[in-house]
Amino acid sequence: MMRALFMALMLASATPAFAAPDTTKPKDEKTESRPVPDPVMFESKHTGVFGNEKIAYRVEAGETYIPNDAGDPAASLFTISYIRENAGADRPVTFVFNGGPGSASVWLNLGLLGPKRVDVPSDADADDGAAPYKLVDNPQSILNLTDLVFIDPVGTGYSRAVGEGENTDYWNENGDAGSISEFIRIWITKNKRWNAPKYLAGESFGTTRAAYLANELTTGDVDIALNGIVLISQALDYEGSTSVDDNVYSYITYLPSMAAAAQYHGKAGTGIAQADFLTEARTFARDVYGPALLKGDQISPEERARIRDKLAYFTGLAPAYIEKSNLRILMPRFQKELLRDQGLAIGRLDGRYKGDEADDIAETPEDDAASYFVSSAYSALMNQYLSTDLGVEMDRPYIVSSSDASSQWDFTDAPEGESWEPHYVNVGRKLTTVMRHNTALKVMVASGYYDMITPFFDAEITFARYGIPQDRVAMTYYQGGHMMYLNDGALEALTTDLRSFYAGKLKDTRPQ
Repeated sequence: MMRALFMALMLASATPAFAAPDTTKPKDEKTESRPVPDPVMFESKHTGVFGNEKIAYRVEAGETYIPNDAGDPAASLFTISYIRENAGADRPVTFVFNGGPGSASVWLNLGLLGPKRVDVPSDADADDGAAPYKLVDNPQSILNLTDLVFIDPVGTGYSRAVGEGENTDYWNENGDAGSISEFIRIWITKNKRWNAPKYLAGESFGTTRAAYLANELTTGDVDIALNGIVLISQALDYEGSTSVDDNVYSYITYLPSMAAAAQYHGKAGTGIAQADFLTEARTFARDVYGPALLKGDQISPEERARIRDKLAYFTGLAPAYIEKSNLRILMPRFQKELLRDQGLAIGRLDGRYKGDEADDIAETPEDDAASYFVSSAYSALMNQYLSTDLGVEMDRPYIVSSSDASSQWDFTDAPEGESWEPHYVNVGRKLTTVMRHNTALKVMVASGYYDMITPFFDAEITFARYGIPQDRVAMTYYQGGHMMYLNDGALEALTTDLRSFYAGKLKDTRPQ
């Protein structure tokens, strides 16, 4: 995730969350076939204590070849499977991926779900610095409840196109969903888990992927019904998570997150309980601020002044700055302006982080402190973990974040040959279809209060729309950001909620 996610979601820049098709290579250009070596698989045995239960498990880290229409290997997906020893055919299995697009699954593996965890400062108050870093046991892992299969999509990790395949064949919704769904079919067939409970878990763009992948599994040629989907930092409708000029909706969805960050840094909400302050911010954003924005320049001077002062109350920004912003505060500008008096810019992935940048008069941050404060540790320890603990030996680098996949991802959703007009990515209806085809499917939505990319208020609005069955959605909140599990308290709360979700007992905590 991190830099690829940060760039590829296109939420931190002035570019809307849509992209034109890649036209750098003619559609009819034939790829020269490459020799296809035999797939490799590395197996190892381990024990660990998870959820106060000691278990023995094996790890299968290696390649699975995905065929093209002719039945020839066209892509190699590298995955890491944690499989409990002597488990029966009804043992649950969870297929996990991160986002980007262009991110390997390292973040959910070594940050939340896997048997090992990267240890970084929990309070967002220190950079990870340089090696050596610490990889520690993760007793919070849910490996005692479910097998875990971490998937690196094509172009990330060690995954790549092979034979006559091209990476760009898979850098789109159809190619991505097709390759991963075929891998899932192969995995459950090989491991005899067709009748086992099955789950998906995704983060950020991985939640976009989870929705369209679930739709493919449900409505595609091979029917694979899911028991549950875990969406961490959901991104189903990009309109609500794209902070750009003239996107009126985004000013509404982002305001409560700005209030949360302003209160965290002591700029607003002093002496008010967080729950009360954020409820107030939600109500203002939806019922007062939104209607005022729709009036545009026809708003009265008196109402304009009231809105300006209320925005100052929630965001901690100066009324004069808000006035100059025309009552419209873009998230990148908020990141730079909130602590400008201290010469600091707050993080985008997590607003708790603060970066000391050289240019104190810039309009927006030059980078994301929440990314560079932790990314080096994750990259180093993933490579170390693969080679030492899992015994993986490969002849190519492990791509944690692929800039190529990020920049060349094709978001076109019109059939080939039909006209296509750019629009915000939206897979909300796909999730609706899946949940209405499968009335046993339940969804957990985890949001961080300080997530400045995929705001928690957008999650609430999104899941109240599209005809999503409300009684099968559980929404939860944490004292962290996009990767809320970086905070130790949030990690414990999130894994507790995950255990409740798998037990069918998780409560929806959306404010009523």
